[in-house]
Amino acid sequence: MAPRRFLITAALPYSNGRLHVGHIAGAYLPSDTYVRYLRATGADVRFICGSDDNGVAAVKTAREQKRSVEELTAHYNQSQARDFAGLNIEFDIFGGTHQPGYVKMHEKFSQDFFLAIESKKLFTKRKTKQLYDTKVEQFLPDRFVKGTCPHCASDNAFGDQCEGCGRAIDQLSLINPISVMTDSTPELRETVHWYLRLDELQPRLAEWLAGKKDQQSCGAAWRATVLNQSLGRMEAEGLPERAMTRDLTWGVPVPLDDPDAEGKSLYVWFDAPIGYVSFTGALCEQKGEGVDAFAHWWKDPECKVVHFIGEDNIVFHAITWPAMMLATHDSDSLQGVKGEYQLPHNVVANAFVNMKFPGKDEEKISKSRGNAIWIEEYLQTFDPDPLRYYLTAIAPENARTMFELDDFIGRNNGEFLNAFGNFFNRTMTFAHKYFDGKIPSPSARDDTDSRQLERRREAADKTGAELEDCHFKAALTEVMALARAGNGYFDLTKPFLTRKTDMEACGRAINVCFQTARTLTTLIAPFLPTTAEKCATMLNLPDDWKRWDKAVDELGEGHVLGEPVILVKKLDAKELFGE
Repeated sequence: MAPRRFLITAALPYSNGRLHVGHIAGAYLPSDTYVRYLRATGADVRFICGSDDNGVAAVKTAREQKRSVEELTAHYNQSQARDFAGLNIEFDIFGGTHQPGYVKMHEKFSQDFFLAIESKKLFTKRKTKQLYDTKVEQFLPDRFVKGTCPHCASDNAFGDQCEGCGRAIDQLSLINPISVMTDSTPELRETVHWYLRLDELQPRLAEWLAGKKDQQSCGAAWRATVLNQSLGRMEAEGLPERAMTRDLTWGVPVPLDDPDAEGKSLYVWFDAPIGYVSFTGALCEQKGEGVDAFAHWWKDPECKVVHFIGEDNIVFHAITWPAMMLATHDSDSLQGVKGEYQLPHNVVANAFVNMKFPGKDEEKISKSRGNAIWIEEYLQTFDPDPLRYYLTAIAPENARTMFELDDFIGRNNGEFLNAFGNFFNRTMTFAHKYFDGKIPSPSARDDTDSRQLERRREAADKTGAELEDCHFKAALTEVMALARAGNGYFDLTKPFLTRKTDMEACGRAINVCFQTARTLTTLIAPFLPTTAEKCATMLNLPDDWKRWDKAVDELGEGHVLGEPVILVKKLDAKELFGE
């Protein structure tokens, strides 16, 4: 039987700033964990990401930093790639929508997408009013306008989305709009744009989303937050037509032989998700398969497409992007017709992570306020796994959570070190001291031994089930429960005492501890790859140790162990944060 096949994407980060812990917890760590698990089960997986270089965000930041937008996006594309690599988040490709080597292919995919929708007559060309800054003689794209949200009255609303309530808005509905370029009040002028007929696509979108309420999709039910926000939006407001072009030259040019299209680009939220597709094409080309092999991953119902995003991207990934794909289809089927773009099998969205520094109140992470833990700074001194452990342990899967510095230190030292690290340390050092660095005989196991061995099987089954459901926090809890059970078994059997009175019983206990350690090594690998590699080296495991079906394999009597190493370091808050 052919292996399961998955195309996994992580949200494209804007290439206008550094990565912080909130970004990692939202989309990138869970997607990497999921990919590592899928591969351990034998699945065929492609893992896609890259920077979102086009649109207003990059132009705005470049203007503020007085540098060219090309220089800015290249800098942050490379910076983000380093941060991901430092955290062992391993994409098969990390492209960039306007980076050399990717931009031409991305423009072609994006323009072909636009023309396919245009051929289905699902764009409306319309004259409209748009805010215009007379001081710089420029129409203002969405993110160049700021004002008060008409829905929640937040003063932190832009011309496309409110940062307060998260709702998509039209710049003309902003109360007291201000140009972020000159801090002046813009005036209304007439322009022309192409609008996607979301209203015409709504019935099929609603039917598709409603079908996700009870359907197990790629082994994981859709999260309630995703369905509630997307279906609720349609039920409460309906889907209006939405402009998919902008008066902006930095982006993908509108591919129409029309004077009104001159100087316009595709809306960044139109071309950004197409980056998933264009990067897949680039990866296929790099592998020698040819660009057209992208269809094997995007247009085959046998391949399951799963998007990992943050909560602020739900509308675009659960409504706009699926609508764009539906708009290219020749059929009305929602069942996945081969040769047509496959709608996502799952959209896995995490909420935000807030920050709490000592002596301060909890607050939302903000680049402008600088109240973040930046990945590049963290990695200058510390290993990736303590951060990967903590961000999974507090994963904001159903609601917003808080990164608290004391809690981070406490969980590393009290959980990761004391439970997991301590179990490996005491087992390894004992075997080297009393059994010549080899696995002792299992001899005749009793009920206590059998119960501990059965816990391994239960832990592997439960951890796998939680990972299939994209419940990463619960899955890690199962792994840590097994580590604690291993420590409990060690304490119960007391090999430190029986070595003086009954070496057979002592050896049996240490043997069972090593079987537990063998299982823990495979189970922890999707979460903490660096730690797992150290475990595998200490246990001297065969090359296939990551395979999930090998997790409960036993190490034989006389198996030669590697040298013990410190698995988890104790962290100090003063050393880490200068507190």
